[in-house]
Amino acid sequence: MTGETVRRYLRTTAWQSNLVGALITYAYFRFIDYEPPQGNRPLTAGEIAYFVVGFAGLIASGAWLAARWNRPLQTVPPPPGPAGDVARRRALQQPYVVAGITFVGWALAGVIWGVGWQLIAGTFSPADSVRSMFGITVISGTVATTLAFLIGERRWRQALPAYFPEGRLTAVEGAPRLGVRARLLVVLLVVAVIPISVLGMASYQTAKALLAAGAGAAGVVTHMLVVVVFLVLASMLASIGLALSVSRSVAEPLGRLRAAMAEVERGRLDTRCPVVSNDEIGELTEGFNGMVQGLQEREVLRETFGKYVSEEIRDEILAGRVTLEGQLREVTILFADIRDFTPWVEATDPRDVVRDLNAYFTEMETAIRAHGGLVVQYIGDEIEAVFGAPVTRPGHAGQAVRAALEMRARLADWNAARARTGRPLLRNGIGIHTGTVLAGNIGSADRLSYALVGDPVNLASRLQGLTKELHADVLVSGTTRARLDGEAPLVPLPAVKVKGRTAEVEVYALG
Repeated sequence: MTGETVRRYLRTTAWQSNLVGALITYAYFRFIDYEPPQGNRPLTAGEIAYFVVGFAGLIASGAWLAARWNRPLQTVPPPPGPAGDVARRRALQQPYVVAGITFVGWALAGVIWGVGWQLIAGTFSPADSVRSMFGITVISGTVATTLAFLIGERRWRQALPAYFPEGRLTAVEGAPRLGVRARLLVVLLVVAVIPISVLGMASYQTAKALLAAGAGAAGVVTHMLVVVVFLVLASMLASIGLALSVSRSVAEPLGRLRAAMAEVERGRLDTRCPVVSNDEIGELTEGFNGMVQGLQEREVLRETFGKYVSEEIRDEILAGRVTLEGQLREVTILFADIRDFTPWVEATDPRDVVRDLNAYFTEMETAIRAHGGLVVQYIGDEIEAVFGAPVTRPGHAGQAVRAALEMRARLADWNAARARTGRPLLRNGIGIHTGTVLAGNIGSADRLSYALVGDPVNLASRLQGLTKELHADVLVSGTTRARLDGEAPLVPLPAVKVKGRTAEVEVYALG
């Protein structure tokens, strides 16, 4: 969109609407008001010069007004600030201004040729001047103005989105708004009033001719019939043309909106429908775009949430079938911790540590999520995960043990790839325990996190710490084993005393 595009739009709209107005003027004074004030005498040089000067003056004045008005529209998209606000407001006012300039031009034409022309020719009379101004300004000028608005608005709609990349046309203050109902009413008035006005003038002229015709009255009546047929056909054509133009101004944006809705139905949430007006259809389109943007943001949130929980858990939570308020829940807790983490960090570049940790966590979380688990949090190099919450699962103990087996296998494969590149291997310890905890959102009024509270959490963490002493990479509590139905290869170990508990804890190593 450039200044040349704006000028081309103005030129095309101006010549089309004014050409139709000129043809209507000719037809009107040729067939309807067929007694022009100047009679049939030859034109003088002064009259010809007056015509040329008057016509050139109208064109120059219209071009000057249009250029002055469109000066802020040369920069697309408009800059931020007051200058941009002026440009956006004028962009919405453009069809109205074009129509206004057109009507002013035809009003001046009525004065120039309805008054000035007769004064130059020396044939001035108030009645003839009123008749000429009526034909030029009211009849031809109204039609030309209506066409200038309808044609100009339709073409300008193609350029309007460039001034409003984000839409929001209805939020611009000071811009006129022609609703669909008002648009139809204006066209109806034009179609109804102008033919009646022309028919009234034709009847008046025919009555005058009949009074003066005498024996030639039959010819006058025949002429009147021709005028009536001409008016009927012209009114039909004008009605059809204006109806098509108005219906197109409503149907085209609705068609684009329907196509955009079909794209959204196919899952294309980046679809946006261009807003090309500030009427009811523009409001509807802006509402549609806002709705689709909300759906897109929800989908982003959904996908982002899916990075923290499994897709199944995510969908349960978003569907409202899972409450995140604190609930007592029997779950299985898994803790995993990297062995000899501190020496490795001290001997490794920090950037390599972050990269390796991210890769390690990715492997471990993939195994956890594959078996229905939720990573509750990362604590340094430690992973805390839960099975059986927030979605209740009857087999959560078995899922936790199977996840530990996959974590072991994934760590072995990951270490094998590291060994081939000469990088140090990492080991971890995993502790698993089943018990009843309080699970839900915990935190401050401004920030919450899903957490588990209860003694089973502490015991699972202690079991993870005991893997160093018992030389096992995965330790399972007796409580968890009791819920496995013998489905995992467990090796019994001597009962151990855990810090914070008086009774010994039954533990098993995962074979």
